[in-house]
Amino acid sequence: MKKNIKNYDLDKLKEELKSMNEKPFRAEQIFKWIYKDKITSFNEMTNISLELRKKLEENYTFGLFKIEKKLESIDGTKKYLFNVQDEVGNLIESVLMQYHHGYTICVSSQIGCKMGCKFCASTGIPFSRNLETGEIVEQILAIEKEENIKISNIVFMGIGEPLDNYENVMESIKLINNPKGLNIGARHISISTSGIVPKIYELADKQMQCTLSVSLHSSNNKTRSSMMPINNTYPIEELIKSCKYYIEKTNKRVSFEYALAKNNNDNLEDAKKLVKLLHGMLAHVNLIPINKIEDGKYTKSTNENIIKFRDYLNDHGIVATIRRELGSDISAACGQLRKQNLKK
Repeated sequence: MKKNIKNYDLDKLKEELKSMNEKPFRAEQIFKWIYKDKITSFNEMTNISLELRKKLEENYTFGLFKIEKKLESIDGTKKYLFNVQDEVGNLIESVLMQYHHGYTICVSSQIGCKMGCKFCASTGIPFSRNLETGEIVEQILAIEKEENIKISNIVFMGIGEPLDNYENVMESIKLINNPKGLNIGARHISISTSGIVPKIYELADKQMQCTLSVSLHSSNNKTRSSMMPINNTYPIEELIKSCKYYIEKTNKRVSFEYALAKNNNDNLEDAKKLVKLLHGMLAHVNLIPINKIEDGKYTKSTNENIIKFRDYLNDHGIVATIRRELGSDISAACGQLRKQNLKK
């Protein structure tokens, strides 16, 4: 079976070339063709011998995706439904967002998700497998090529739990971060987790400069467990302890995601408990007007409550912002487009 050449960082690709009795510098040439020139076939590598191109063609694939569907929002957000073109034609989603500072892509890390968060459209999509390193990177390359743009920011917030696919996500960040690869700085990469505590400790020990975003959504275990089953395994006390360790090791603040659901976690008492929980931490709270999903029991909080919640946090020393709502007219919530497609 052919191997995806995008699964290899530069050092590993050099080892692959050496095993084929080729000079390691060829790996840098191949790297440039893939990540700078965005070529999609080995025949386009014109400064490499025909013999080596043939070897590459026989042993490797580019792991290219097929765009099954592309939707564009009135706000400019674009959502892609990709066929990863594996044996069963699995589908994943990626979202492209434009901000004043450049283009941001939200990438998926798994096909399906195990976490079962009750407010997420990925819930109910059966977990199939982890995405390979090259499949994570291909989302970026495919969209850059399609749109003829340079992406400046990456968020691991698509389908799947990034820390449940820890090794492949870390390897993909190497490729994204490498100056000879996609050359996107670690400070422009954000990893979102539902709260897999042991992996937060591992990530802290790596002392990477990526941003850690933690899905919190409540300051008490009963409410959080009802929203996020993972809280039964890693309750809030353990989660906050791991986040404090992360802050201590990296000297970077943690961004806490808080999806405001009407009559659930959005009143002033909830805000007070959140201030108490995060007091003294180098933290930011990202308030999310929750997306209503099919068969979901949660609905969006009122604009009045959202603003009151934000203002209370800010007035009591917790930096809080409200996330811009992008792509609501094109089902840009994680998992929505894939679920719609699977029903057809």
